[in-house]
Amino acid sequence: MKYYREQQGISQTQLSIICDCGTGTIGGIESGKAKPSFDMIIKISEALKIHPADLFLRNASSSKENLRETLKQDFDKIISKL
Repeated sequence: MKYYREQQGISQTQLSIICDCGTGTIGGIESGKAKPSFDMIIKISEALKIHPADLFLRNASSSKENLRETLKQDFDKIISKL
């Protein structure tokens, strides 16, 4: 969520206003300390103009081939650091 929020230049405060929740809620979700409700997932995805699945796995809504390539690149970076 933070990735998409920052990519669009939206602050936590702005997202909280759009989603009609507190900034603590957005911060908690981003840090993994809070779990959003289904309704909040929908609000956030609509506010960020992304598919809800993208909140769980970046680019999850893209084609399988694109997803495969994205994961390969991510894993290659992690493996190279090991």
